[in-house]
Amino acid sequence: MELLQLRYFRAVAKHEHMSRAAQELHVAQPALSKTIARLEEDLGVPLFDRRGRQIRLNPFGKAFLEKTEAALEALEEGRRMVADMAGLEAGTIHVASPALGRLSALIGKFLESHPDVRFQLKQATAEEMEELLEAGKIDFGFSALPVRKPGLRELPVLSEEAYLAVPPGHPFAGRDSIHLSEAANEPFIGYQPNHLYRKRDEMLLLNAGGVPRFVCEVDEGGAKSSLVRAGLGLAIIGACNRGDTTALPPESLLRIVSPGNRTTFQLVWQDHHYLSRAAMAFRDFAAASYRETYETANIG
Repeated sequence: MELLQLRYFRAVAKHEHMSRAAQELHVAQPALSKTIARLEEDLGVPLFDRRGRQIRLNPFGKAFLEKTEAALEALEEGRRMVADMAGLEAGTIHVASPALGRLSALIGKFLESHPDVRFQLKQATAEEMEELLEAGKIDFGFSALPVRKPGLRELPVLSEEAYLAVPPGHPFAGRDSIHLSEAANEPFIGYQPNHLYRKRDEMLLLNAGGVPRFVCEVDEGGAKSSLVRAGLGLAIIGACNRGDTTALPPESLLRIVSPGNRTTFQLVWQDHHYLSRAAMAFRDFAAASYRETYETANIG
């Protein structure tokens, strides 16, 4: 059994489609089909059920895929360990997050002093991020919500202030700050129920004594600003989104002074997953940056 066969099998199992797997692997489809047939011959069992051009993993294939994933990940981890032992300073750090935009500034600062390090970033839902962590396919997750699963560790690395966005001409417009209880029962533009920040918005409004009333639900912060500007409602917006092209004028953004208005983001990693020196350096850099910026300033 060859390593190439395992990699090819994993790609075909992922797509359950020979043509798409061949495109991903940059190989000819006939060569890929022969490799999979040779693997099945070596194992003595079929790994896929075939009906015309359709293929589906069968019970043998599903069982073998689980071990294939573990074997390939162990080999990749071994390669990274050897690279570290050989004194190679450059490395690749794999990160997945539902909120990659919030991480860009921190990565940029880190690369200023570590220009040879590379980042492999993946946009993922919170659930996908946790699955990638547990499978050992990424070094870090980055999330505003606590994970709290066995084997996963968390470290706060960023804190973001929230603002109340109001339409131009609204009675609140022009104020510097606001107690959210004053606006808790206003109509709000909110995120979709499965969005990362939906819970943040709901908790802020509930803690202010109101019942969240979302008259419109969107997928991204820029849409919130556009709808607020159109006068459809108010919205809670993170500081990161103030620079959007759809942003509201400064007089429409009010600092929330009560209840607590900061969202804390954390790096998440698997306790038993090997971290390269580059990954550990980034984790230490992020933690030190957080302490310097927030803890010493006594900001939530």
